[in-house]
Amino acid sequence: MKVKSEKKVLIVDDNPDILVSVKEGLEAMDKKIEVIPVNSGEECLSLLMNKKLLPDVILLDIMLPEMTGWEVYNRLREKEEWKSIPVVFITARTDHKAKEIGTFLGEDYIEKPFEIDELKVRIERVLRRKGV
Repeated sequence: MKVKSEKKVLIVDDNPDILVSVKEGLEAMDKKIEVIPVNSGEECLSLLMNKKLLPDVILLDIMLPEMTGWEVYNRLREKEEWKSIPVVFITARTDHKAKEIGTFLGEDYIEKPFEIDELKVRIERVLRRKGV
């Protein structure tokens, strides 16, 4: 019997290995978490728009093809119903400027590679601050 998820985590990353490891890792650690993986900014926005999915948190890669994570973030903030969704940037970018911008805009900024247990702790911290 599948446990009903209490938290929905949308992960946007063009690396299929990251998508699989985060989904499998987080769901194995906590049966009340459902991870929805998508591989582009366009797919993220389409899913939110068409399925009316409102995740509790979005894990957003910065270096995406065609539409960067920064552009996705800006689009998320344009719609009233998406403004309150916390965004955690996950990225291989370690430069000071990207980290400064990501920390200012998002709820957290996590550099790749990261450990799944650390990611879970940081997601839970973000959700607690948002009252989720």
